[in-house]
Order: sequence, then structure tokens, then C-alpha cells
Amino acid sequence: MKSKLTYLMLAGAFCMSANAFASGDGTNPKPNPPQKFIDPANMDPSVKPGDDFFEYANGGWLKNNTIPAKETRWGSFSILAEENNKKLRTILKEVSAQKGLPKGSVKQRVADLYASGMDTVTIEKRGYEPIKGDLARVDKIKDLNGVVNELVYQRVNGVGSPLFRFGVGQDSKHPDKYITSMGQGGTSLPDRDYYLVDNARNKKVLDAYKTYLTTLFSLTGTDQATAEKNAATIIRIETELAKLQMSRVAMRDPNKTYNKFSVADFSKTTPHLNWVTLLPELKIKGQDSILVAQPDFMKSADAMLASVPVEDWKVYLKGYVLRGSATELSSPFSKAAFNFSSVLSGQKVQAPREERMAQMVNGSLGELLGQLYVEKYFTPAAKQYMVNLVNNLKGVLGGRIQRLDWMTPETKARALKKLNAFTVKIGYPDKWEAYNGVTIARNDYYGNLERISIWGYNEMVSHLGKPVDKTRWGMTPPTVNAYYSPVNNEIVFPAGILQFPFFDFNADDAINYGGIGAVIGHEMTHGFDDQGRQFDADGSLRDWWKKEDADKFKTRADAVVDQYNHYTVLDTMHVNGRLTLGENLADLGGLNIAYEAFKKTKEGQSGAKIDGFTPDQRFFLSWAQVWRSLQRPESAASRILTDPHSPEQYRTNAPLTNIDAWYQAFDVKPGDKMYKKPEDRIKVW
Repeated sequence: MKSKLTYLMLAGAFCMSANAFASGDGTNPKPNPPQKFIDPANMDPSVKPGDDFFEYANGGWLKNNTIPAKETRWGSFSILAEENNKKLRTILKEVSAQKGLPKGSVKQRVADLYASGMDTVTIEKRGYEPIKGDLARVDKIKDLNGVVNELVYQRVNGVGSPLFRFGVGQDSKHPDKYITSMGQGGTSLPDRDYYLVDNARNKKVLDAYKTYLTTLFSLTGTDQATAEKNAATIIRIETELAKLQMSRVAMRDPNKTYNKFSVADFSKTTPHLNWVTLLPELKIKGQDSILVAQPDFMKSADAMLASVPVEDWKVYLKGYVLRGSATELSSPFSKAAFNFSSVLSGQKVQAPREERMAQMVNGSLGELLGQLYVEKYFTPAAKQYMVNLVNNLKGVLGGRIQRLDWMTPETKARALKKLNAFTVKIGYPDKWEAYNGVTIARNDYYGNLERISIWGYNEMVSHLGKPVDKTRWGMTPPTVNAYYSPVNNEIVFPAGILQFPFFDFNADDAINYGGIGAVIGHEMTHGFDDQGRQFDADGSLRDWWKKEDADKFKTRADAVVDQYNHYTVLDTMHVNGRLTLGENLADLGGLNIAYEAFKKTKEGQSGAKIDGFTPDQRFFLSWAQVWRSLQRPESAASRILTDPHSPEQYRTNAPLTNIDAWYQAFDVKPGDKMYKKPEDRIKVW
């Protein structure tokens, strides 16, 4: 069963100290005890700042810490996320222990969803009973029509979306309207390269995947030989689908994935998938157009429906049911899922169940749990601070745009119009999602997840024909993250991220501007990165650039690509500068914006030292400690293929090499390993 929410991720690794928002009475929180916001014990002074700033700022911490067995990486973000999970567990334990909660209330549904996930006695007793009906239904398929009907059934009824993605979202060229869309899918491994690139690392993953699939079928009573044959069949089909998929880099171009067809015309290109008749079965009515992200994939996948035997498709569909539900079934299934995921990630042991269930509730009913979270852990004072900070940084970015020496006045005016049109969301939604109609039972864990998933699909398709609701959020309030949405031209900062090392009421400005200030600037810059810059002030995918300006932007962006392409992890795996371009541009822009805003503060204009560091040094050290992180090699290898963010050491170091103030703050000179000549330092926004 697939998770309801898909998150737009900001970054990989951000240290946790006392929470500045722990007061829930709506007043300013009491001061935290004095602390060193930059702790020299976490640094390595034996490393020259200009040789490796990441090691200089974080080397002591890196040497004195190890990755917990239940984690795939460990650092500032992980520690903050764990502290936040503790807060969620505190809430969930409190409400799940309460008696007589009104049925259908926020607390009842949150409490009973968590309690149902913690009821391992019932979950173990049920085994794989929750999916027996799905498996039996697939077994009854007789022909190709049956295969197609099952694809529809699984999408509508909370099982998932096999073979291709299908949903409803904003039309990126008409962002005030919703439209039906579809695109490539059908594979289970994190990236097509796992199927297509022949090396020892990928072979290990494929072998583990085959073992996983074999185990799942065996657990349902399939004999070993047939289970192994089924696994081979699924991998063969998924490998063929992987060959048809666009690369992640190609999909970064929003124009390449915007292909609008009339329903009738597109149906002619997919003769086995007649969308004129299928859309009503998918609960889509009255739509004459459809967006197809990868038309060639859909055409070839349609051809595969006819060329692959029906019996093989039945195996594929049963495998999809098994994989999608394994983590939510009894322990033999969930252990098989973990054993496979550990090969991909390097994780040594599963996180305790209560931690996983807290994450599950946040991912399933996050705006119900979020109401309880912000009531307890977020204050109006924190929200107002962020409003002021965002306005400050908007003004700085506006000034930087006006001073650009490579952009014409006409394009500058349009860029400023877009900046001024930014919508800012902080902490939590003004209007909470009510999940109307979702029934949560304390003794029915799998059924709860199924009902939430079905609700999610029905709620999504109900948007068609209605005005776009721009009050909606793409992240839950407890999430330790932030995002920019190009079609809404909005920047969003959930309550969960507004904590140290990003922000603390008691910290000096250098800490807060080097932390949350850089995050704010990062998200603003996403509106002008290689993808975001293609969307206009109203969120429309529309070219608002003069050609000469676009060409100059691309020249600078290509220089960023080239810089990151030279970085490696695990000795031989290169960072993909093109895949990570948007995040790299946002890091560079965000840090520049935050630094300039910091220099307008009283501390930024002073030379007073704190704990032996100048204001500028503290600003850049704050930035570096946000990205403090250790990572397992398996996780590092997977992220290089799939993550649009660069590894943490390069997120720290690479932007600094292009910022003059950093050179001055740490007396970085020719001969230092990170030194770049002034004329070679990349300036974009």
C-alpha cells in the first residue's frame, strides 16, 4: 500500500538543541539555558578552512560520532528529525491513552490510527489476510481486458498505481485549473540504472530484490521453484519498462514533460488503453484533455500489454500487491521488506515500531496530527519572526536582481514581478484538511491505511472542475523541511524546521541567518533555478526571458554543473551536476541572499567576537553545521543516482568557493585547496 503523501524535499542533512518553540501558551517562550551555538569541540582546527571547510567546521563531531544502527545517515537533520519524532510520540501516546474520545474527532482518529499500528498482536494474527482478496482477484484474470481492469482497480481502490503514474494536479500552463495527468512508472527500484547499468553494486541490489520477491511469494504459500520463477518474471518486465523510461536529468525540463492531448487522440496511440472508456472507470468525468509526461513510454508500455503473456502480467500485478503491502503486514513480510531495503540503504536494524508508527500517522493524517503538534510546540512569536525574516530576505533578493550585470532591464522587471508575487506559508495551514469521511478503527491497522488511501484518491479527483485551492500544503506541519512550488509560486516553511540549528530565539543573528536565513533564501532561489525560472509570476509554465538573458543564465548554470561534476563519493561515483543543478543553484543563491541580509543587522555590521569567532565566521560556521552528516556507503550510492541534492560536504563547500566574503572571513588564499580565482567565482543571483 502506497503512502498518501509525496514530499518535495529540500535537503538531506541539517543538530538539535532545546526547542525554542516549546511554549504552547501563545507567548514568547522562556529563554533557553546558555549554550554555545558554535561549539569548538565539534570542529577540527587542524584542518585549514580553505582546504576543507566541511571538515574544519564539523571534523570533531564527525570523529566522535557514529551512525546509529537504525539510521542510514546521521547528522544535524537526523538528530532534529529524531527529536521531532519524540514530540510526535509524546502526543500520540497521550491521546491514544485517553478514553471516550468523540468518534470522528481529530484526537480519536489520530489516537486510534497510532494504536492500530502498535497493535502487533492483531497484525501478527492476521498475517497476510488483508491482501488475500487482492491476490485472489488477480488470480481470476483471464485476458488482457482483465489486466487493464486490474490496473484501474488498484489505482482507484488504494492499492497503488502499477505500470504507470496516474492522477490529478494543476495544469502547469494554466495553474488555476486542475487536469488529469499520467506518466512513466512500473518499476520498483529507486532508479532505472539499477536495472540497466551492469556493475557489482547494481548486481547486489538486483540479487537482493530477487530474493525479496521470492520470499514474498513463498510467504503466501507458493512453492520455492514457482516463487523464484515469479521473481524472475517481475524483474524481466520491470527491466523492459526501465528501458522505456526518461532519465531523471531529462525530466528536469518541464517543457519536455508537458504534453497535452485530447483524450480521443491519445487513445489512438495506446490501442489497449482506451482512455475514452477508462477515464470514467478511474472516476474522471467530463475531461476532453489529458497531460502525458512521457508519451513514448505510454505508447511502448501499451505495446507491452499485448506482447507480454497475460499470466506474466498476473505475476507482476500480484508482486505489486505484495511489495506495496509488505511493510504493513505481519513480521515475516515486514522483515523481508526491511532485509531488502537494508541492502539499498545500509541500515542495520529497523527503527523501533513506535518511531515508524509516528512517521506513519504524520504521513497519513498529518494535518490532524499537525493541529496537536503546533498547539503544543509552535508559537505565534515564531511565526511572526519568520514573517519578518522572509520580508527582509525578499527585499535583499530584489536588490540583488536589480544590480545584476548580466540581465536586461526588461527581464529584471519580470523577475521582480515574480519575486513580489511569492506567496509565503509559515508553520501550518490557515485551513486544516479535515479528511472528511475517513473512518479510523482501533483494531484495523491495514484497513485504516486502505481507507485513507482510497480517500486520498477520491479527494484528488474531486478537484476536477473546481478552482485551484492555493491554501493547500504539500507538507505536514511537523515536517523538518521546506519547499518551493513553481505552479503556485509559493515558499513553504513547516513548523518542524523552525528549530535549532536552523533557528533559535536565543541565538545571535549570525546563527539564524546562516541557518534558517539560508533556507529561506534557498527556497526563494528555487523560483529562479533552471526549472523554477521557466514559470511566470502566476505559476504558468511560460517563457518570460529575453533570449540573451536566458543564454547568459545558461552559461552560468553550466559553470555550476561543471563544478559539481568534478566531485565524487565512494572514490568513483561522480555527483551528477545536471541532476543536482536546481538545488546547487538554490544553495548558492540562498547563502548569498542570507549573507547580505545578515550584513544589515546590528551584529552583521559589528566586529564583535563571540566565543572567539567574528560575526562573518559565525555565519559561515552556522551554514556548515546545518550540513553536518555521516552516511552509509549504500545510502550514498543510492542518493547519487536519485537525489537532486548534492552530498552534504559539497553542499557546504561548493557554494563557499564562489562567495568573496567567505575568503575574507577565513583568510583563504591561493594554494588553499578550495581557492578559486576571483574571476572564476560563479555569480548567478
